[in-house]
Formats: sequence, C-alpha cells, structure tokens
Amino acid sequence: MQKTIVSNKKAITLVSGILILSGFFSRFVLRNMTVFEWALIAASFIGVAPIAVQAYQALKVKVVSIDVLVTIAVTGAFLIRNFEESAIVTFLFLLGHYLEQRTLNKTRSAIKELTEMAPESALVQTAGGSFEEVDIDEVDEGDILLVKTGAKVPVDGTVLVGSGYINEASITGESVPAPKSVDASVYAGTILENGTIQMRADRVGEDTTFGKIIELVEEAQDSKSEAERFIDRFSKYYTPVVLLLSLVVLLISQNLELAITILVLGCPGALVIGVPVSNVAGIGNGARNGVLLKGSEVIHDLSRVDTIVFDKTGTLTAGSPTVAETEIYVSDHQMVLNYLSSVELESDHPLAQAIVAEIKDAHHYRVEDTEVVRGGGVISTVDGHRIAVGNVSLMDREDVLLDEQVLRDVRQFEKNGNSLVLTAVDGQVALLMGIRDKVRRGVKDSLEELKQLGVKNLVVLSGDNQGTVDSVAGELGLTEAHGHMLPEDKSAYIRKIQEAGQIVAFVGDGVNDSPSLALADIGIAMGNGTDVAIETSDVVLMNSDFSHLPHAIGLTKATSNNMIQNIMIAVGVVLVLLTSVFFSDWMNMSIGMLVHEASILVVIFNGMRLLNYQSQKREKTANTVSLYPD
Repeated sequence: MQKTIVSNKKAITLVSGILILSGFFSRFVLRNMTVFEWALIAASFIGVAPIAVQAYQALKVKVVSIDVLVTIAVTGAFLIRNFEESAIVTFLFLLGHYLEQRTLNKTRSAIKELTEMAPESALVQTAGGSFEEVDIDEVDEGDILLVKTGAKVPVDGTVLVGSGYINEASITGESVPAPKSVDASVYAGTILENGTIQMRADRVGEDTTFGKIIELVEEAQDSKSEAERFIDRFSKYYTPVVLLLSLVVLLISQNLELAITILVLGCPGALVIGVPVSNVAGIGNGARNGVLLKGSEVIHDLSRVDTIVFDKTGTLTAGSPTVAETEIYVSDHQMVLNYLSSVELESDHPLAQAIVAEIKDAHHYRVEDTEVVRGGGVISTVDGHRIAVGNVSLMDREDVLLDEQVLRDVRQFEKNGNSLVLTAVDGQVALLMGIRDKVRRGVKDSLEELKQLGVKNLVVLSGDNQGTVDSVAGELGLTEAHGHMLPEDKSAYIRKIQEAGQIVAFVGDGVNDSPSLALADIGIAMGNGTDVAIETSDVVLMNSDFSHLPHAIGLTKATSNNMIQNIMIAVGVVLVLLTSVFFSDWMNMSIGMLVHEASILVVIFNGMRLLNYQSQKREKTANTVSLYPD
C-alpha cells in the first residue's frame, strides 16, 4: 500500500490540484461553501498521504525528515479546520517535489547522454568473410568488426582496413572529428562521421574506455563531498531543532497556527539539495568536456590548488622526441651505432624509440645480461662487449672517463635544450646524442590561462638534464624547473612544498609518476584513455589534451562558488521566512511553502548553470574551429 501511494505521487498531485481548483471555483463562482470545504478536505487527505508515508519511513530509521515537519504541520492545520492551508501546503509540497525531480534530472543529463551513446550492436566478420549484426554483448576480443559511415564504434580496437573521421566527443570532449587510418586506436561510443573501416576488437564490454568513463562518472555523481556530509549531519539535527522551536512557540503563545507555520517555514530543503546539485552538474560538465573528476571531494580540493607540478615528457612536451645532434668519439662509427641500436631496440622509452628511428639500416646483435639502472640508463652485453647507454650519472657509475672535449660537448648539448644519451663501450665513451622533444601545441596559452585562474606556482620536474628542463621552462614561462629528478626526488619535492602550506596538483602520464600522483593533493593524469591513468589519478584529462586542464580548474572553481551561492540562498530564505512570521502580518503557511519550494527550484536552476560552463579559451574558439582541419 505504501509503495503504491508513493509511486503514484504524480497522479496524486494532479488530483489534489484539480480538487483545490474545483473548491475555489465553487466558492467564488458558484458561491457554494459546502463544496468548497469538502473539496479542500479531500485534497488535504489525498495530498498528505504520500508525504505521511515518507515521514513514517523516515521515522522508522530514526530520522526527522522534511516530510515529518510537513505532515505535522498539515495535520495541525486540519485539526484547527484551516482546510485551505492544509490543502494548499500539501499540493505545493508535492508540486515542488515533482518540479525538483524534473529539473534535477537535467543536471544528470551528462551521464544520461553518455549511457544513450553506448552502442547496442556490431557488425562482426563470420567464418565465411561476410559481416553479420550481433548484440554488443556477443563481441569477443580479437573479432574483426565493420563500421560504416554514421555508425558508432562498438568496442575499443585498432583500425585494420580503411580510414575516416571519427567524432570522439564522448571520450575526449572534442567535437572536431579526428582522422583515423590503419593502426590507429578507436574507442567504443565514438561515431564514424565519414569513411568505412574494419577494426580488431581489443577491449569489450565494461573494459572499454567508454564503459570505464560511464562507471567513473556514475560513481563520482553518487559520491559526497565534505560539505555535503556536513549538511547531512546539520539537517539531521536541524529538523528536530525546528520541531522543538515550534513546540516552544506553541507553549508560549498558545497559537497552534503560528507553531505549525514555523514547521513549514523551517524546512531545510534548499540547503539539503543545493550542494549535491552543484556537484552533479559540475561532474556532468566535466564528463562532456573530456575531464573525469573522480568524486565530489576532488572538486573541493582542485578548486583550492595554488601550485601545479608537471612532469615534462608527454605532459608539457609531445612525448615524440627526435635526435637533434650527434658526436662520435671513435673511428668505427657504424659499429657503435649498431651496438647502440641493438640495446635501444629492446626498450619502449621515448628516447630509445627516437634513437632507433634515427639509426637506419643498423645491424642488430643479440643483447644479453641487461641491467636497467633507474634514473640512469641501461647496461648490456652486446657481441661480447659491455655497453652502457644513459646519462652522465650512469657514466660516473661505470667509471667512464669524460675528457674535456666530451664535457664541452655535454655542456653545449644541454645549453641547446637536448636530453643527453651517452654510449660507452667497454668503459670508453664512444658517442653522445642530443635528443629534443617539442613543446605541446597550445601548452603556453593554457599555462597563461591557469595563471589567470589564480594558480600561483607552475613547476616542472624531470629526470632530464637541467639545461633541457630550463629550456622548456623558459619557453613556457614556468615558475621553477628542476632536472635530474628520480621518482623519489619528485615525491620528496612535493612533500616539501606541501609542508610549506601549498596545495599541490601533480600532472603526469599516470604510469611513471604514480608515487607523485598519489602523494599530491590532486593527481591529474594525461590519460589518453589508458587503464593505468584512469585507475591511479583523481582527475583524468582524456586524450591527453592539455587544454582540458584550465577547463578542469575553472570548472571546479565555478562549482565551488556555485555551492556557496546555493548555501547562502537556502540559509537566507529560511532566515527571511522565520523573521517574517514573527515580525509581519502577511506570512502564512501557504506563502511560506510557496517560497520554500521556489527556493529549492532557484538553487537547482543555479546549479544547472554549470552544465553550460566553458573556459575562456574554449568560449573564444567554439565557433572558429573548422570541421576537417588540414
């Protein structure tokens, strides 16, 4: 019975409204007071039913909810035969709840839109080579899939045949279609706007990037910040205090109508809903713009950040370095290059890949007894020779003598902004390479935007040499630059500035810098949708798009300000209402309930403004981006 009453709340609201209108029509048009009175009595009984059920359910778990206050107030109004007040209060309360749910659902539109983007079927290649449509749950890893123009990419995978432009807004927040060709990665939920591709399924079901995004956004929207937890505790004690205040007023004034009016006016509805709606809208905006905020607490912390520490490679720079300068100190040039290429071929480090790409047509030898020296390089045995490849500290460790010529070259290469790779053969320096990585496009503008948003300190920490780090810092206008930093050195630096009172965010790739990501007040991963980045950080910038960072900072500041506005609106309305009941003649239960419900809608609509938030740079470029860039 209780379930039926609550589930039909919308219909009850409609019936209650019709009865009230009928009653007033009878009174003012038909001049029939009997029908007027009985219509309002019926409206009161029908309207209070779902409210009383919810009050009962709340009291069963020892919670004095808003429903309890309204039920007592309506019952009191009915007992003193103020049927007009009791009917109107119940109707306004039910109507307000309906409007609240309807408007609040709009703040969850981001997760709803994401869910609706989830693909439901896929064209899978059969044993005979043809393609047949199957349910998305039947797709297995390794299957060959066909995606046609206008269709959704069903799972995460790799393009095998064909090319086209894919709208990746559901993953990256960018509406400009990205070109895709053979060997490119594609993600579930994105849309192939033109072209036709065949792809291999690499990740399916909940393991897809899209599936993980939905899961994270749902968890984030259901999480509670410290402010929300405080308000929950506050309202738990506040509502009994309002009930006690009403009782005291009744005992002193002997005015039951005044007492029950206080119950209605003291309802903390806007206060309870104001902060959650801001959080949900903020998280939803981030999800639509390529920023995953993992919980309401992250919003609070990120909005207060005054220092951002960056890893260099893959964060400030593109992570695709190339060999810029080379010096060889032995006569057999090709042999040294063969040894170096053989060692680096076994590494997936960006510098190693740059070296392998540079040394073409090398003869590769078998590599044995490889030892990786953290923060230094690698030592291996190649063709019977001990080969050490790494930085100056590795040469010192191997007791490799660097003569004056080599030291001059090292200083010049560093001055030119190079990362250094030295190669020693059997304890003798044989080669020096200088490798440079380009600064990411648009990073400088984004850093300027961060400064405008109030971030005071922008710091780069890198395992690279100081000259290279200084070069990047100078180009980007960073506050501090520290090179030769091992992972433990980065963590120690972060701990040091935290102890000095700075609120620190660390931006890294989510793989090599996990200690720093964990230690910082906020860990921000340049994710590109990788599993590790999503799991290890507080914030993920999808597609490793640096321009998402100022959007994330600006969004959390706007969300925090929005919470404060909603709290002030809620508290201010309650104070005005309670003051009016004692010091004015116009305040009554109906007016109070109308203002109370209006205040709830105001804070909801105020929170919904966050769904349209855009950073300054995005607002300027929103209408100037070409559909298919060169």
